[in-house]
Amino acid sequence: MKNIFLTCAVCAALFTLSACDKTSTEKYTDYPIHDVSLTNVTLTDSFWLPKIQTIQEKTIRYAFEKCAEEGRFENFVTAGVVMRGGQGKTRGAMPFDDTDVYKTIEGAAYSLINAPNPKLDAYLDSVIGIIQQGQEPDGYLTTWRTINPKEPPCNWVKHGGGRWFDLANSHELYNAGHMYEAAAAHYYATGKRNFLDIALKNADLIVQVFGDSANAQVPGHEIIETGLIKLYDITGREDYLLLSKKLMDLRGDTARREVYGAYNQDHIPVTRQEEVVGHAVRAVYLYAGMTDIAAIMRDAAYHTAVNKLWENMVGKKMYVTGGLGARHNGEAFGENYELPNLTAYSETCAAIGGVYWNDRLFRLTGDAKYYNVLERMLYNALLAGISYSGTEFFYPNPLEADGRYRFNKGHLTRAPWFDCSCCPTNLIRFIPYIPNLIYATEGTNLFVNLFIASQADIQVGDQTIRLSQETDYPWNGNIRLTVNTPATQKMQLRIRIPGWIYNEVAPGGLYRYTEQVIPYNYRVSINGEVVSRNLIDKGYLVIDRTWSDGDTVELQLPMQVRQVAVDELVTDDIGKVAYERGPLVYCAEELDNLLSYDRMKAANLDNLVAEFKPDLLGGINVLRGADGSMLLPYYAWSNRGVGRMKVFFEE
Repeated sequence: MKNIFLTCAVCAALFTLSACDKTSTEKYTDYPIHDVSLTNVTLTDSFWLPKIQTIQEKTIRYAFEKCAEEGRFENFVTAGVVMRGGQGKTRGAMPFDDTDVYKTIEGAAYSLINAPNPKLDAYLDSVIGIIQQGQEPDGYLTTWRTINPKEPPCNWVKHGGGRWFDLANSHELYNAGHMYEAAAAHYYATGKRNFLDIALKNADLIVQVFGDSANAQVPGHEIIETGLIKLYDITGREDYLLLSKKLMDLRGDTARREVYGAYNQDHIPVTRQEEVVGHAVRAVYLYAGMTDIAAIMRDAAYHTAVNKLWENMVGKKMYVTGGLGARHNGEAFGENYELPNLTAYSETCAAIGGVYWNDRLFRLTGDAKYYNVLERMLYNALLAGISYSGTEFFYPNPLEADGRYRFNKGHLTRAPWFDCSCCPTNLIRFIPYIPNLIYATEGTNLFVNLFIASQADIQVGDQTIRLSQETDYPWNGNIRLTVNTPATQKMQLRIRIPGWIYNEVAPGGLYRYTEQVIPYNYRVSINGEVVSRNLIDKGYLVIDRTWSDGDTVELQLPMQVRQVAVDELVTDDIGKVAYERGPLVYCAEELDNLLSYDRMKAANLDNLVAEFKPDLLGGINVLRGADGSMLLPYYAWSNRGVGRMKVFFEE
């Protein structure tokens, strides 16, 4: 992948928009910490780069083909025909089918930043032209409602209404939110306004309708809140920001509206919510938006609320894989400590939403604990959602499979697509975005959050430095950082020390290692000289010095096989343990343990040794037992057909 910077055309577009559209927002702030944009990051990583390239070279095209086959594009065209007096029918089964097109555009746009592709760029323009056909003159855009508002595509949306009727289920504002997210990504990637103008026209209508003080409606499925803030970031339009906050402020407001209930996080006002409840994806999208408001508007009540919600989630409702959501019924969080294995839902979209939320919490606070959780989600619950080939997917991600229970929307293994295809397209929009999460800055503080081999050009102080990272993470914990700078630079390099180095599985105490190791038992050297490991701030090793061109930092994080036990209030896991090494949770597949699967217990897995298998699923570390038993990374299971699997083993 070639590294590219904003072209002159893109810079000009940014300047033009800034000059013409922005309004004064001096009373608002921004996150104190800023991600280093994937625009300035080039991956060289042997783990993540092939996965991103699979998305770029295979999965994006595959998803667009599915959108064509299943009428996603056709719906926009049909909506245009109906507006001109013609007739037509909606194709597809979901009121949010439009978003599959939007999310695939978003992933393709991020892909264009570091993998320029003129054919894909032109193709996106053609798709955006199709979308434009479905937009009504005043900016409204939800194709099924334009085509025939009296016939929703599914039986759980109420029949008979026009725009905004049955907003709890119609997904009109959810559709808009994903459109805004995708349009922002396309604009940042290309500098073109063709999709952005469609989004802004729609957003202006939404502001006109829902910004009215007499209108107290809120969406049933959150994401417009963060989408509006993306448009605010581009345009500086205060009305987008204020509407985002209004839609959150009104949740649970029984004085002004009939609330939807806990399933929609609409049971009490958001600033009084302390327990993560309801549909898990909706929940984490809401919490991400609340974190935006806490940062941008310095809202202390929102900040307090997201802290309490996060603590409840990681301390009582998160799977060891980082998965979120216990119940198939409602795709929802369960009660505290309700974490079944076989029937776990742990939706792929929820893990993606969890990553977005944890990144925001880090940027608000500078605390490594959020990236410790983010990393667990990223390498386990999220990555499990897509196959090695890039064209089969998990919707739920259970921690056990018996070969009989059709957990994956009627499938026993990964499926090529779903009627509700939110998870495949969410993976497409997220995975090319991963380089955006590796580094961050705050003044002259430079954070290294993820260990992914890469080169990044980063503004620190008054000059740009190039930081190179070499590593084979997650297979081993050896990381080498090289600073290239045109002149000496005073800088604090802050390197995240993963929680497992100091015997913490995850914050909150829901999980614990059964055996403790010497805490902070790692090695760090600068230019070959071993240095102190004592200066730790919020989970970061802080190296504060004046850096010269060519300075190197070498970090050795010991990776041991660790046994993980769960709080006894999690009844499904009493007397059981799981195994992990570094950031990876491991599992056993029956395929690799044909003679011993039923007898596999912790007592037989005492001396597991990591062994790299270059020819297995692109090259993975397995854990091999003395008796021949084998565990593989959880994310890699079910790539070789139907079979049994388990993460937890009886002690």
